[in-house]
Amino acid sequence: MRRKQADKRIPTPDPIYGDVTVAKFIAAVMRDGKKSVAQGLVYGAFDLIEDRTGEPGVEVFRQALTNAAPLVEVRSRRVGGATYQVPIEVRPERRTSLAFRWLLQYAKARGDKSMANRLAAELIAASRGEGGAVKKKDDTHRMAEANKAFAHFARF
Repeated sequence: MRRKQADKRIPTPDPIYGDVTVAKFIAAVMRDGKKSVAQGLVYGAFDLIEDRTGEPGVEVFRQALTNAAPLVEVRSRRVGGATYQVPIEVRPERRTSLAFRWLLQYAKARGDKSMANRLAAELIAASRGEGGAVKKKDDTHRMAEANKAFAHFARF
């Protein structure tokens, strides 16, 4: 066990927009340490978003993140011989990381030519309250609502 709590590291803001959230998203997109490739994908997607919607890419990204981030989720909790799906509130860090994960997952599943196109399409759809990531969030909320009766087990 740790002797003390590990210090929270704040990532450096991304070079173009000066935003920590965009820097975290670039890190989530990155594979095998290829940060410049990930930056190219994200910034390319933001440029495509600006071309398609006429709005700034970062604003569409922030709106998509807000729409895809879950507020509650269910966790399995074993009580006696039964396992219950207990709804719990999602911490802010986990909320954004889940939104990143779902946006990327459903962007990869799209059928466009390049990853920048897929990412732009998923971000635009999520900012409008559509798309796979927002559907996943809605499903998660629906599952938590259905299991609200077991909320009294949420003593973690």
